[in-house]
Amino acid sequence: MVKIATWNVNSIKARLPNLLDWLETASPDVVLLQELKCVEENFPRRELEALEYHCAAVGQKSYNGVAILSKQPIEDLVGRLPGEPEDEQARYLEGSTFGLRVAALYLPNGNPVQSEKYPYKLRWMARLEAHARTLLESERPVLLGGDYNVCPSDDDVYDPEGFRNDALCRPESRQAFRRLVNLGLTEAWRALHATPHVYSYWDYTARAFDNDNGLRIDHFLLSPQAADRLATCEIDREPRGKPKASDHTPVVCELMA
Repeated sequence: MVKIATWNVNSIKARLPNLLDWLETASPDVVLLQELKCVEENFPRRELEALEYHCAAVGQKSYNGVAILSKQPIEDLVGRLPGEPEDEQARYLEGSTFGLRVAALYLPNGNPVQSEKYPYKLRWMARLEAHARTLLESERPVLLGGDYNVCPSDDDVYDPEGFRNDALCRPESRQAFRRLVNLGLTEAWRALHATPHVYSYWDYTARAFDNDNGLRIDHFLLSPQAADRLATCEIDREPRGKPKASDHTPVVCELMA
């Protein structure tokens, strides 16, 4: 088995003790991190390498940032999503490890919808779709994991009516997500679970976690060659309940060797 996790840590500096504790306990082979909120020089490479992880990261001061951790070397890195050369936001990192092509992605939130942020989100998703086509043509096992900032359906949001016009639930966002899946990608958690209203993110306000008022926005999309090996995909709620937790919690999938 190869155990792969995705986790938006919402500041790796603030969450480092929680991250290190979880890595020691869960011991994933590959970890895709989002929202590092630090430049690459400040990435805690030494602490992670002490747990025998190889590390690759692209960072940005105070915002965004993604990383790949792996117990095997990470090769052939791509540090930007193709298609918009002027886009310097650190939201995408792709590499090869464990015989897999993996990508850590942090898709734009898109709110407020009336601002430039929403067209940017949709352009980013169109770029991801174009790049996913190229990855699928390789016929390799590919995993695109991360914070997609999309609730694929009303089953993935605690208050569908309240979020109707939110960028995470807008029809255009969901259509763009479906176009990705319709390329031939498998959304790992939903492929194995029919249960509605299971979440990976809870806001810090209004006791959202205690009341289970959440969103499912952290996803793995798998190429057919990876999906054929999919054994499990679970949402690990425990880290969200810890002190100084990220507002997201890890999603973990296992692929058969």
